[in-house]
Amino acid sequence: MMYGANPEQLAELGNTLKRQVSPIDQLMSTVTGVLSGTTWQGPARERFQEDWNGTFRKALDGMKAAFEAAGTDCVVRSQDLMKVMGATR
Repeated sequence: MMYGANPEQLAELGNTLKRQVSPIDQLMSTVTGVLSGTTWQGPARERFQEDWNGTFRKALDGMKAAFEAAGTDCVVRSQDLMKVMGATR
């Protein structure tokens, strides 16, 4: 059984996670913009808009924060591993 990580792969994972923040921002912006420009009235729209502005956006904001934190953690750990291994980047 192996314990540890390949520093380069760990850094790539971290950077990949951090890059996902931008597409989530874009998704949120797109849906908000399209919803704002959609002619739609009634209880169904009100429910959707409340869900979008509440539950959905909170979930997406949480996902962004989690990806950013996990990505940063992976990158920092990879840098620490490189130092321990005597390699510099």
